[in-house]
Amino acid sequence: MKAIEIFDALKKKIYSPVYFFYGEEPFYIDELTDFIEKNALDEPSREFNQTIVYGLDVTAQDISDLARRFPMMGNYQVIIVKEAQNIQNLDPLLDYFENPLESTILVINYKYKRLDKRKTLYKRLSQSKKVVLFESTRIYDNKIPDWISERVHMLGYTITPKSVIMLAEFLGTNLSRIDNELRKLIINLQPGEAITEDIVEQNIGVSKDYNVFELRNALGKRDLYHALRIVQYFEFNPKQNPLQMINVLLFNYFMNVLLYHQLKNENNNTIAAKLGISPFFVKDFRTAAQNYSPAKLKKIISGLRQLDLKSKGIGVTDANSYGPLKEWIFSVVS
Repeated sequence: MKAIEIFDALKKKIYSPVYFFYGEEPFYIDELTDFIEKNALDEPSREFNQTIVYGLDVTAQDISDLARRFPMMGNYQVIIVKEAQNIQNLDPLLDYFENPLESTILVINYKYKRLDKRKTLYKRLSQSKKVVLFESTRIYDNKIPDWISERVHMLGYTITPKSVIMLAEFLGTNLSRIDNELRKLIINLQPGEAITEDIVEQNIGVSKDYNVFELRNALGKRDLYHALRIVQYFEFNPKQNPLQMINVLLFNYFMNVLLYHQLKNENNNTIAAKLGISPFFVKDFRTAAQNYSPAKLKKIISGLRQLDLKSKGIGVTDANSYGPLKEWIFSVVS
């Protein structure tokens, strides 16, 4: 079951006796847990019928005993176990998972770990019709732009394609951080309004004109002057534009340009899906592919590998210097 499906059911007050949220990405695990904590019971009922415990403080048997109690003056009691990954042995809960109390909503918040699908715990959880089992998987770099777009839509707003890329490149893969920044961006917007590049620049601090996205576009167009101006801006703002991050993003970009050569006869939507980009940006990759042959791209990518080593202090006296990046840009555009 997907997170959005669980949210839809919870908003309709459709509850299951057991929720087991687990996985390497904590964002949805915590968000789902918090939603149940704040919404399953009304405020007066929480005092009597809601219990929150932490994995370091309880055993599985303690949780089973709590879950088997009946609610006081209400239809449900809610038992929330946070940081359940710290419980050494969950086996005492196996029987409860098979036959849970209908008047208990038990939430197991099990973060940063995956369950071993060969073991009894996972098999019992996945086979029980009374358990909602949800794995929160890690989201990789190339999926972050899609996640941002979907998240903004879920919040009731829209966002321009360039703004998505600016945020993805600046904020990285920490979903909690991204969500916090998105909520800041929409504070002064009306529902349905768009997050634009100007709004991102004013509130996040990343320049809409001098960023890695614009550097890649300049290189794709073989615009040496603009590319060097952007790097000069980076030199004055090194904390926001670390060399190693720039190298990774440029490497991913040129690998995609190389891949475009294999896909250029496909339609835009297919190309976008395989490159992990918005269809809006396919035209930029078409331009870059026209400017760089596959043979040239292989040399560019090889040069980026060397540039990455230099940014880590290998073969240079100053790993923080943007000089090697400028030299590489000259070699790319020439």
